[in-house]
Amino acid sequence: MMAGPWQPRGNAGQPDEWGGPGDASTGAKRASSASGESGNRGDKPFTVVITRPAGQSDGLAGRLAQHGMHTLDFPLISIAPVIDEAPLRAALGALERYALVVFVSPNAVDRAFACYASVSSIWPPALPVAVVGPASVAALERHGVAAPGHRVVSPSGAEEEEPARFDSESLYAALEKTFGANAFAGKRVLIMRGDGGREWLAERLREAGAEVETVAAYRRVVPEPPIAAWTQVHALLEGAPHAWFVTSSEGVRNLDELAREHLTAGEIVELRHAPLVAPHPRIAETARSMGFDRITVSGAGDERIVETLLGLASSVVQPVQNTPAQAPANPRMTDSNNSSSTANQGAVATGAAVSSGSASASGSASARPSSYASSGAGASAPLTQPPGAVRRGAGSALLWLVVVLIAGGAGAGGYALNRKLDRLDTQLAQRQQAGEQQIAALRARADEAVSGAQQLDKQIAQLEGKIADAQNSQQALAQQYADLSKSRDDWTLAEVGQMLSSASEQLQLTGNTQLALFALQSADTRLAASDNAQAIAVRKAIAQDIDKLKAAPSTDLTGLAIKLDTALGQIDSLPLSGEAIVAHTKPEAVQPADVAQVAAATNQPKWKVWIDTFVDGVGKQVASLVQVRRIDNADAMLVSPDQGYFMRQNLKLRLLSARLSLLSRNQDTLKSDLAAADATLARYFDGASKDTQTVRELLKEVNDGSAAVALPTLDTSLKAIQQYRSRG
Repeated sequence: MMAGPWQPRGNAGQPDEWGGPGDASTGAKRASSASGESGNRGDKPFTVVITRPAGQSDGLAGRLAQHGMHTLDFPLISIAPVIDEAPLRAALGALERYALVVFVSPNAVDRAFACYASVSSIWPPALPVAVVGPASVAALERHGVAAPGHRVVSPSGAEEEEPARFDSESLYAALEKTFGANAFAGKRVLIMRGDGGREWLAERLREAGAEVETVAAYRRVVPEPPIAAWTQVHALLEGAPHAWFVTSSEGVRNLDELAREHLTAGEIVELRHAPLVAPHPRIAETARSMGFDRITVSGAGDERIVETLLGLASSVVQPVQNTPAQAPANPRMTDSNNSSSTANQGAVATGAAVSSGSASASGSASARPSSYASSGAGASAPLTQPPGAVRRGAGSALLWLVVVLIAGGAGAGGYALNRKLDRLDTQLAQRQQAGEQQIAALRARADEAVSGAQQLDKQIAQLEGKIADAQNSQQALAQQYADLSKSRDDWTLAEVGQMLSSASEQLQLTGNTQLALFALQSADTRLAASDNAQAIAVRKAIAQDIDKLKAAPSTDLTGLAIKLDTALGQIDSLPLSGEAIVAHTKPEAVQPADVAQVAAATNQPKWKVWIDTFVDGVGKQVASLVQVRRIDNADAMLVSPDQGYFMRQNLKLRLLSARLSLLSRNQDTLKSDLAAADATLARYFDGASKDTQTVRELLKEVNDGSAAVALPTLDTSLKAIQQYRSRG
């Protein structure tokens, strides 16, 4: 068992309260000591105050309960999700970029894997994982990350002459031992942690040449313990045997802050004198700086913690063996207060004896002076008479004379002693009054000192907050410096990637191969000045895309769109089938012919010429009244003027839809709209009209000129840029 600073002072074989081995004589001594001492702490169970976050102390509490100890769950830190999980999700979604992932605590493991569940259910087997202690290793095993399927690096937990330290320094040493010095130079390392935290490991990895990214997986907040928990703490600080187990430096600071808000000055003093168990020396240093003076470093792991707490329980609960000549045992059995308590007990006993003796002597001398004188005379000069003195008269007279003289001297001495005792009582009262005044002054100074200490603690807390802000600012500046320190080739390739992305979008939207070709040629010119091997690979990909663009036919989308606009402008003037007028059916007035001249010219009789002229005129008039034409669509003749308006508007909508399909290179929709528009022109409009024929010719030209042409893409160049970014 590890020996802490509160090991018991009794016999080494003495049994503790938990039922250890011992002999009968030792047990008898403990029984007699317990019966002779009132208010012995051994009558109360030993309580351990566990300050781990809520829900994380069940295992340790169960082990302590097996040894008969009571536990009080008093969390000093609450684990809460980060406000913005976007950086965490982005980092977990791009794990292939990192050569190592570090989890600083089990909470970081649990929170990170809870977020990673939305990305994937399998951790990449080839990605090494580093953790600080065995609790984090166990957390990884719960999420399926363990040897031999995964590579997990942590400080060695083997028992040696000194217990292993589980911290950033030990983890960095384990990384160097596993991978070698400077193994992560030029590689990316991801550190999952809470908000804030130490920067030691990140700084060492950056000094070794690694590019370190830190992501907050959770945040720590100060909890507010319930009233029931504070009630138990008040009861423990009144004298019950107990010890505090703290797990982090931040928890110690939170305990001090909560104590100043909820405890009295006397309880704060008791709290700082209470036994404190910390798993790491750094936590012990923080507690010592906060005023705690009884600290034990147990080492990491529940087994060591339980072992240390058992030692504390035996030293605090076990009563000290007192002999009848000894004073009662001091309530705190620690090395730091044994000498002071013994001195205090001796001083109290001495003061009580002096006060009692003074009062007794004063009262006796004043109340019974004769008996006091007699006892004084007998004590100082006892009389012995010879057997023959009674028979001698002179000897008897001399004897009485001596008795009278002695009695007078004793009375005078008693009176003088009584006066002297009165003066001593007066001086003692004055000194007691002066002592009380000094105690009051010291108490006032102590209160001022406590107030000053509280103000100093507040100032220290403010300074720590400023230091944390400065560290965050330093981290942000370091990240900005890392971004600005990229090479010229990186910036050139980034600019080329942006150019190619814009050219690809324009090519797909407009089909303008000339613009895309110009963008590729500009990008190739920018990369020509670089000697980077990756830039050469990108240039080869660009050259392939340039060849594809040069070989691709071009389509004059602008000219075809103009033809559709021209057809749209002529729709309102196109005649419907029922509106067309045949030119030769128009009635015309016939000039009467000169019968005499016609008869003279034809050598025919006048009456015959007149009859022929009359019949011909009647025939022309009849022919102008009736016209017979062939119409294949009979319903075209039934379209009224109002319906003709809607017919023209529907045709315009068809042509507008065809224009949009042409510009968006939607070949199927374009063909469908052109066919529907041509069918409408052929069915409802006059096919003999030149305007109708012109519009149909324009639609046919657009249909023939918009044949589907497979546009080339810039995928080869874009993939080359993407590969460069992923390798970077």
